Amino acid sequence: MAPGPARGALGRSAPFAAPRGPTLACRRVRCDACDGGDGESAKTSRRRALQSGLATVLAASTSTLAGPALATLGPESNWPLWLALPVAPYSRRKTIRRPMGPKVWAFDQTIGIYYVQVPIRMTVVALESGGLFVYAPVAPTEECLSLLRPLIRDHGDVRFIVLPSVAVEHKVLAGPFARRFPNAEFYVASNQYAFPVNLPGSFLGLPSWTKTLPRSSEDMGPNAWAGELRHEVLRVKPGPGSDYQDAAFFHEPSGTLMVCDAVFATTENPPAILESDPEYVRALLFHARDSFSDVPEDTPENRRKGWRRIILYANFFIPGAAVADLGPGPIAEALSQPEYPLGWGGWLPFRWRETELEDFERFASFGRPNILPIIQIILARDPEAVFEWLDRMKGWSFNTVVPAHLDAPLSMGPEELSETFRYAFGEKRNEVRSCDEDVEFLRRAEEGVLNFSVYKTPYGTLRGKEGACGLRRDS
Repeated sequence: MAPGPARGALGRSAPFAAPRGPTLACRRVRCDACDGGDGESAKTSRRRALQSGLATVLAASTSTLAGPALATLGPESNWPLWLALPVAPYSRRKTIRRPMGPKVWAFDQTIGIYYVQVPIRMTVVALESGGLFVYAPVAPTEECLSLLRPLIRDHGDVRFIVLPSVAVEHKVLAGPFARRFPNAEFYVASNQYAFPVNLPGSFLGLPSWTKTLPRSSEDMGPNAWAGELRHEVLRVKPGPGSDYQDAAFFHEPSGTLMVCDAVFATTENPPAILESDPEYVRALLFHARDSFSDVPEDTPENRRKGWRRIILYANFFIPGAAVADLGPGPIAEALSQPEYPLGWGGWLPFRWRETELEDFERFASFGRPNILPIIQIILARDPEAVFEWLDRMKGWSFNTVVPAHLDAPLSMGPEELSETFRYAFGEKRNEVRSCDEDVEFLRRAEEGVLNFSVYKTPYGTLRGKEGACGLRRDS
């Protein structure tokens, strides 16, 4: 029932013989990494069980409109520490493993709010000298670790773990993952911080053996990363008390570049992780509705329709093709049907115009690399730092990019990566590949509530490359 594969043209999503579903069946595998191999005591195991039970109770009591969850995700997908960042899918974190290229694998989970769920990705590289390199760890559930175990068996233990970002959705998972592999070297991007209170790393779950990632592998000597990877860190300070970092890693033997949040791409085909389980498919069908009481049939077209809308929500919050109604009306509708089968009582605070498909196609551009608009607001504070970062990587001969979100792998090289940022910031303009109506909400936020939290930029506020496209017309 899954849609067909994405296009494989240069600069577009191009699977490397990647299946649409999990590569291994969901099962329990006992091993050091999966079952307390770091010396976890029986007392600690009992505490984890209690945490898991508490998380389940809290999830049931705080999601009054969410409806009963489908009991299809097994206990191996449970993540008891979800309260550290209480967002979807809460404690139920399914993992799938997909090949990205020679000796490179993606471990996909999901993250989101209000069923606006997107992939969050860990990349694992098998080193030629033996062992594994892990980039942007995800939640170390039993399922995740069981999928990692065959790679450990075939290629050796985890040697390096890298947290390439200061973003909370990555930070809260990295420490627990690193604790599962205490013999691995664990590096984190510098200037990790917490908001509103800036807590030390130990309070953020980072273990005592955490090391700060240097800005460049050039600062680590010729044997950095077993002599097989190079890295360069993009750092931008968008405002007082905040920081943005993205550590790009190049694995020369496979020609693979790993990035965190700096670039992404998507097509209308939903990611494999969102089609891997009926509970996740509900998110696609939930957003395929045109009225609060609709229960769309589970078809490939409805899955694509739901995914298109998720992408527009995730990028623009209030896209040009949507009409928002955040008042009491949609809430009353949701309360009137608490047993709505797709969850949330069918709460629908948006109405979509007939231009929704046009809106998506202009932005996604059939899988061309792009920048998340909220990330572009940050990078616009210092575009020169972005171009310096690209310049430091210009000698890297990669042909595949694996981002931490949305589609992967992306078939692109250094020129395509640079062009993505030249498109956004060329001629000192701060433009997105979309319509001006799409970025109006973000522009108002940048000029309003964000005005005092971000520095000024000579590039101006966000604008649509296409200008106004008439997205607000109705039939």
